[in-house]
Amino acid sequence: MVDEQVWHERAMALHAFLSRHARAVTLGVAGLLTAGATVVFAVAPLAPDAASLPVQVVEQEVPIGDLSGQLEALAVHQTELTRTEVTRSTDTPEATLRRLGVAEAQAAQLLRSDAGLRRALDPRTRALVTVRVGPAGDLRELVVRGPAAQPARVRSHFEKLQAVPQDGRWVVQREQLALASQTQLSGNVVTTSLQAAASQVRLPQPVTRQLVELLAADPELSRGLRKGDAFAVVYEALTAEGSPVPWAGASFRVLAVEFQSGGKSRQAFWYEDAKGKGTWFDRDGRGRKTVFLTLPLEQARATSAFAVRMHPLLQRLREHRGIDYAAPHGTPVRVVGDGVVTFASWQGGYGNVIYVDHGNNRVTLYAHLSKISVQPGQRLDRGQLIGAVGATGWATGPHLHFEFRVNGVHVDPRSLARTSEDVVLDPVARSQFEEVARVRQAKLDLAETLSSNRPGFE
Repeated sequence: MVDEQVWHERAMALHAFLSRHARAVTLGVAGLLTAGATVVFAVAPLAPDAASLPVQVVEQEVPIGDLSGQLEALAVHQTELTRTEVTRSTDTPEATLRRLGVAEAQAAQLLRSDAGLRRALDPRTRALVTVRVGPAGDLRELVVRGPAAQPARVRSHFEKLQAVPQDGRWVVQREQLALASQTQLSGNVVTTSLQAAASQVRLPQPVTRQLVELLAADPELSRGLRKGDAFAVVYEALTAEGSPVPWAGASFRVLAVEFQSGGKSRQAFWYEDAKGKGTWFDRDGRGRKTVFLTLPLEQARATSAFAVRMHPLLQRLREHRGIDYAAPHGTPVRVVGDGVVTFASWQGGYGNVIYVDHGNNRVTLYAHLSKISVQPGQRLDRGQLIGAVGATGWATGPHLHFEFRVNGVHVDPRSLARTSEDVVLDPVARSQFEEVARVRQAKLDLAETLSSNRPGFE
């Protein structure tokens, strides 16, 4: 016990000395460390192991104030949930709300109270739906953000519907708000395929699909990019109150692109005229308008080409006059070009089928649909949704049968990508294009710089 007391007194004395002469000790140690000679320090403990020292426990009551208000606020915060989903093509408005955790009876009451809200939840719009619910699934707020009611504003504005309970009924407020636009840059060198190179730099799939369509429409690049080729892209991303826009034709748009292939560079710039009609131009202002989209689905895998094949049901060789694209049941189908619906109903082995006349004796056909969303005589814009993939008629599983006819003769639909028209800019538009191209060229150059550390991009 005496030894412990002695060691304790020595430790306290050392601590007091170091406290009084901290600056001197610090300078002394620094001098030793910076001296030319090698100095070795040996440090010996000045006190016994702390584990062997006596421990004194002090207990004291700490008064706690009234926390009931804080606990109540915390409980409310923890039991309220906010969830956001995108409407699915296979959903009904009721199914969308069920998936978001809204009590069924309350969802039914809400949908009955406002026809406009039901329309906003149409699964074909791919709207953003956000709900705030209580612990029992009681809906406290519903917000639907979808495409603007006016098609001409679909890329500049969105429609917001907000429903809240008030005095035993639902109050729905509507407003149109501007979409936020962000310009993004990206680029990469191809090692296997364009899709793989785009995935490496996390390029959004809609942007990748647009690049694939641009390649397919260019006779010199229709074979695709190969190992050692490269791309740089400038694209626009749109958001609605911070959330990426999911509806078709609005979320992402390629503004400028450069492909480097076989030692040659090809550039394309997107330019819209005063009426909002857009076309691709090269750097010199020469433009060719692509009349048709390459594919009638945003994502598609061809399972049967335009050729003679063994018919899956008839089990005999038969000419296949279109292309079959495998896709899940309910996948949205889009019209590949501007036109007018001439037929939209059931037709024998085609099942539910749509015919669209594009003028100049050109017709496209979309068969085996699970849903038809257009009517005969309706005028369509390129990319507009017209139905959904199904397995109606003579079909062994869900897929889209797509045909292209010119003067009544079946033509390989792959030729659609090569259908284009020359576009000439007037002097005013040419001046505007030059300014747009100059700005985007600078961004393309920056995108290339960002990718220049990858081997092969020059």
